[in-house]
Amino acid sequence: MTVATALAPATEQAPALRIGPIELDVPVVLAPMAGITNTAFRRLCREYGAGLYVSEMITSRALVERNAITMRLIQHHESETPRSIQLYGVDPATIAEAVRIIVAEDRADHIDLNFGCPVPKVTRKGGGAALPWKIGLFADIVDRAVKAAGDVPLTVKMRKGINDDHLTFIDAGRAAEDAGAAAVALHARTASQYYSGHADWNAIGELKQAVTSIPVLGNGDIWSADDAVRMLAETGADGVVVGRGCLGRPWLFGELAAALGPSDAPVAPPVDATLQFVAAAFRRHAELLVEFFEDEDRGCKDVRKHVSWYFKGYPVGGELRSALTKASTLQEIDDLLGTLGDSPYPGVGAEGQRGRAGSPKRTVLPEGWLDSRDIGEGDGDMMRGAEIENDGG
Repeated sequence: MTVATALAPATEQAPALRIGPIELDVPVVLAPMAGITNTAFRRLCREYGAGLYVSEMITSRALVERNAITMRLIQHHESETPRSIQLYGVDPATIAEAVRIIVAEDRADHIDLNFGCPVPKVTRKGGGAALPWKIGLFADIVDRAVKAAGDVPLTVKMRKGINDDHLTFIDAGRAAEDAGAAAVALHARTASQYYSGHADWNAIGELKQAVTSIPVLGNGDIWSADDAVRMLAETGADGVVVGRGCLGRPWLFGELAAALGPSDAPVAPPVDATLQFVAAAFRRHAELLVEFFEDEDRGCKDVRKHVSWYFKGYPVGGELRSALTKASTLQEIDDLLGTLGDSPYPGVGAEGQRGRAGSPKRTVLPEGWLDSRDIGEGDGDMMRGAEIENDGG
């Protein structure tokens, strides 16, 4: 499977997904996840499959101020093509300036704007999933960002709304389309759902009916290639965005490529995810993290959070899992993995939901936020407090 841009020679078969000038043979996007989708994880996923692999969420103000950590996070490995960065912010001027920096310094081939974060310390300031309720501000942000991006395609990722009584996705989708966004992606949950329950794929279909001139991508409950095929069939979406489903399963992108790739491409057999296969993937992840951080101790510590995801359902005892979460060198990891035997894919035990789920909760909002869809006096100063690093939605 290959990922091609408009600069590559034309092929007889149309791309599966076009986002501005970017052509994707496989209509799959890796969702930004804080602390997860760094360069190391993106490279690992790309080694198994194809698609568009988006960076961790980057705060626009931190980028404009050239925060050292932020500037490191927007770097890409030379093997990453096309390069994709997701931005978050609440101030139209600041977001536009961040976009201009990315474009002027040739740091990305695609930019995404995040309007899906449900974290209380963001929504209580009117940011994240709360922001599209103020539809004028939302439209202004997207319009200025699109203009600043120029020829670089800019897309929008959002949620259904704040809660079932305050849905925003149709208005926001149409506003993004009118502003010139290259695509819109919908995480089919409300902010109040957080990551609980089931994604409402019907909403993705509704958005596809409302937004007709640009691609609509669906996000939520893609745990397998079969789920992706079913989502596209049920909703009419143009592509899928995969988040938690790939935690501890970077080879999911290979399965997605086989299921959704070009019809004339060789179909890879299903991944035989034996225990030894999984152990090798975990070891490769650790190696790439060490390279990314340029620090063996830090890389080995960072991979610890992935242990439970990789070995979900496999006969790996608690003592060994605990030891892997304490390893500080690649040699220690090798020694521990070397004690593993092999076993076949455990089936249902390794499938299904991964990562956080939690339960629904009331979305924390600024006082009087829902009284009007217009920005009130003083809201701007209050909202700037939302520009802090947090997970996307």
